[in-house]
Amino acid sequence: MNRRRQKKLSQRLINAATFGDSGEIDALLRAGADPEAANSEGTRPLYAASVHGATDHVLRLLAAGARPDTESGRGAEGTPLCGAACWGHVETVRALLAHGADPRLREDHGTGRSPLEWAMAGPHPETIDVLLAAGAQPSGPAVS
Repeated sequence: MNRRRQKKLSQRLINAATFGDSGEIDALLRAGADPEAANSEGTRPLYAASVHGATDHVLRLLAAGARPDTESGRGAEGTPLCGAACWGHVETVRALLAHGADPRLREDHGTGRSPLEWAMAGPHPETIDVLLAAGAQPSGPAVS
């Protein structure tokens, strides 16, 4: 597949992960869209689905090979787990953890907030409980 077609498929997959339906995601993946590919802003499909709490999309992307801890964006985004925890999307948090997301991984390449810090800033008590049960460790005040 040529590079231009792959870029278009990747952008369409990010849009589908954000606003589309599961059938559209499945069709794009069958057409060769890479579930790990980022768009020009650095956004990845799994992050887009996670931050919107689209658990069914998250599960499809994970099954297609998206890695649960791959960071997205260039500073304004982060890991899929941080994105889901920030908004209290507890079912998406559970799905990511079940597929190996690290509850202790800080975004911004280790210098930013952890998923637990994002959930606590919400506050999202059920998400906090799920993260703690998965091994997240409180570490004092949240990083700004």
